[in-house]
Amino acid sequence: MEVVSQMHEDLIVHLDGVTVTRGGNDLLADLSWSVEIDERWVVLGPNGAGKTTLLQLISAQLHPSRGTVHLLGEQVGMVDVFELRPRIGLTTAALANRIPEHERVVDLVVSAAYAVVGRWRESYDESDLERARALLGQLGVGALAERTFGTLSEGERKRVQIARALMTDPELMLLDEPAAGLDLGGREDLLGRLTALAADPAAPALVLVTHHVEEIPPGFTHALLLREGRAVAAGMLDAVLTEANLSVAFGTPLRLERAGQRWFARADAS
Repeated sequence: MEVVSQMHEDLIVHLDGVTVTRGGNDLLADLSWSVEIDERWVVLGPNGAGKTTLLQLISAQLHPSRGTVHLLGEQVGMVDVFELRPRIGLTTAALANRIPEHERVVDLVVSAAYAVVGRWRESYDESDLERARALLGQLGVGALAERTFGTLSEGERKRVQIARALMTDPELMLLDEPAAGLDLGGREDLLGRLTALAADPAAPALVLVTHHVEEIPPGFTHALLLREGRAVAAGMLDAVLTEANLSVAFGTPLRLERAGQRWFARADAS
């Protein structure tokens, strides 16, 4: 059997018949899904749909119970995941909770090169520090480089984490509910920056997980809808994001509206 990189050199993620079972329950069930190098995916679904499990799989943190997972041309289970993980940028609430409050912002970003949280005795070249500061500047938080993580607002923390995820120049970037906990202004600022990232041809393949269609940045190209560990629909965003598909995924009748490149959903009261 040929490896994915030989089958299709642009494939970044390829899941084939993947099932993840824990405690007798299928968290994901027979899921097949692929992400190509220039695609920007949003993964939508209610609590318990399997979104977190999917992120754990495609960040090389979890092995499937059945089926195969290929990441960046390598099959999970047949490759050293510690070599694979630095090629994947990741922002999650779980990672944020591990960051020491006293950690200097520039150190938090630069330490991504070692895939560690909390700088200790590692040494970094001046070029690494320059890149970290440049990324912070691109995310609009360059002035916070010498601040400690514990002094930042929630919106600032989100942007710093994205800078950290970009530090290793990843081939795949995973964003787990990046707008969660932000006020309206913070959300819109962050979505603007993610829109710019999505439009950058040099940016990695992007996968963003959210509960809310309002949090889909313009420029995202594809969508995967999950319910109870199974795919409801997957493909081009405009084709997948329909009232019928959303209603099935969230288990309730929904109305979907679009204004320009933004989406809005609400309960169907009719």
